[in-house]
Amino acid sequence: MRTPRAPAGPLTMVLATLALLLGACGSGPTAQVWAASVCAALTPWRAEISDLTSSTQQQMTAKTTPAQAKENLVRLLGGAEKASETARKKVAAAGVPDVEKGELVSREFLASLTAVRDAYAKAKNSIEGLGIGQAGAFYDGVKTAIDILNQEYAASALDTTNLDSPELEEAFDEVPECR
Repeated sequence: MRTPRAPAGPLTMVLATLALLLGACGSGPTAQVWAASVCAALTPWRAEISDLTSSTQQQMTAKTTPAQAKENLVRLLGGAEKASETARKKVAAAGVPDVEKGELVSREFLASLTAVRDAYAKAKNSIEGLGIGQAGAFYDGVKTAIDILNQEYAASALDTTNLDSPELEEAFDEVPECR
């Protein structure tokens, strides 16, 4: 014998809606977990970018042939591009923090890392496209590519004016991964 099912009435609809809403709340990581994940992604990235920047500056002043300089700079910039993409993927994997404006904060972090990655890719592609036949023209092109990279890198900086989250500020100050 089949048990009769109750018709879906207003109470059932309210309970179903409430379950969906409650399921949506708290679905992201806490501020502390998110901050730890982000710092774990960004700390090695910063170190690698710093090393690559130093190497690039040394390469710019080294006495090498245009062919050697081109090969080294393309490799270094490609490394920075790859490191930036790795950091971006890790921040994306951290999800959206379960805080007010969490979606905005996450989106802005990702946008900044995407812009940095793209700036390195653009500089790498610019230098790859330079001819090496005339040293002066080559190095002028490298200088232009690096100047543009620096401008785009500066423009990609995370604008924190709209990202005011006391929970995240506290988390970034407290979690060991961010120290």
